[in-house]
Amino acid sequence: MTQDLAIQLAAGLDELPLALAPAQQEKLLAFVALLAKWNKTYSLTAIREPERMVAHHLLDSLVPLSHLHGEKLRVLDVGSGFGTPGIPLAIARPDWQLVLLDSNHKKTTFLRQALLELQLPNVTIVTERVENYRPADLFHIITSRAFAELTEFVRLTRHLLAPGGQWAALKGVYPFEEIALLPAEVKMVAVEKLKVPGIEAERHLVHVVPS
Repeated sequence: MTQDLAIQLAAGLDELPLALAPAQQEKLLAFVALLAKWNKTYSLTAIREPERMVAHHLLDSLVPLSHLHGEKLRVLDVGSGFGTPGIPLAIARPDWQLVLLDSNHKKTTFLRQALLELQLPNVTIVTERVENYRPADLFHIITSRAFAELTEFVRLTRHLLAPGGQWAALKGVYPFEEIALLPAEVKMVAVEKLKVPGIEAERHLVHVVPS
C-alpha cells in the first residue's frame, strides 16, 4: 500500500507540476499515515482511505503553490483542522514560516503530534479563536480551506494581515456570490481555477487584498 501511495503522490506532483525532494514526499506520506491512524479514534476527516487522502488532502493543499510567490513568507492557515493546507505547504516550502490556527483542542492536539513526528521546525500550532489571536508578527499570506465565506474570512483576520499581504482562500466552485458581497475596503484581484490530480470537483483560489 505504501508503495502504491508513493507512486500516486509522485504522479500527482508531476501533473501539478511540483518538484519535491524524496525526503519531502516521504514526509507527506508520513502525514497521511498519521492522519489515517488518528482518524480511527478521533474522526478528524470523513475521508478514511489513505489513497483518497493523497488526492483530497495532499495534492489539494499543494495545488495553489504555483500561484503563491515569495521566499521566507509568514503564512497563516486559519481553521487548519487536521492540518490542511498548512502541513503540506510547510513540507513543500521549508523556507516559509507557517502558523496553523484552530480553536478545536482535539485537532490541535493531533497537529502538535504531527509536528513532533514529522519534525517541521517552520510550523507553530495555536489553539485560539482567530478574532482573539494577537501575534507579534503579521502575515504575508492568510489562507483557509472551507473556513468561512469570504466576507467573514476577511473580517475575522483583517488585524492579522501584514502591509502588502493578501488573503488566498481555497474554494470549490467559483464563489460568484461571495465575491459580490465583499466589503468596499477589500477587493478581489484574481481567481485561479485549479486542477487537482485525482479530483473531478471544481477548485478555485481567490486572491483578495485591501483596497
